[in-house]
Amino acid sequence: MKKQCPECGEKIVGRIDKKFCSDGCRNAYNNRVNKDSKNLIRNVNNRLRKNYRILEELNPLKKTKTSRAKLIEKGFDFNYITSIYTTKVGTVYYFVYDQGYLPLENEYYALVKREN
Repeated sequence: MKKQCPECGEKIVGRIDKKFCSDGCRNAYNNRVNKDSKNLIRNVNNRLRKNYRILEELNPLKKTKTSRAKLIEKGFDFNYITSIYTTKVGTVYYFVYDQGYLPLENEYYALVKREN
């Protein structure tokens, strides 16, 4: 039984465990399978990426303080986070990957970077 390339249907020649007829077909197949097919996923990922970059830019020393106005001015969207961390005393940090913020008084935020 001859194996066929799942991308183009050509006969596969070579090693017994070979799955594609060429590197081009392997790349095309994986790009097609792994692409963000839904606009929703792509848009959420773009929003998270932008939020992350803003937090990273405003927090170069891994711990700082900034205003809500400065975050909004740079385009930060508070609706998009990846996790919430609550400390033992009940303090709630919001994270975008390893960059986080803690709401303070008077519309200020403490920016932190979580260490692994």
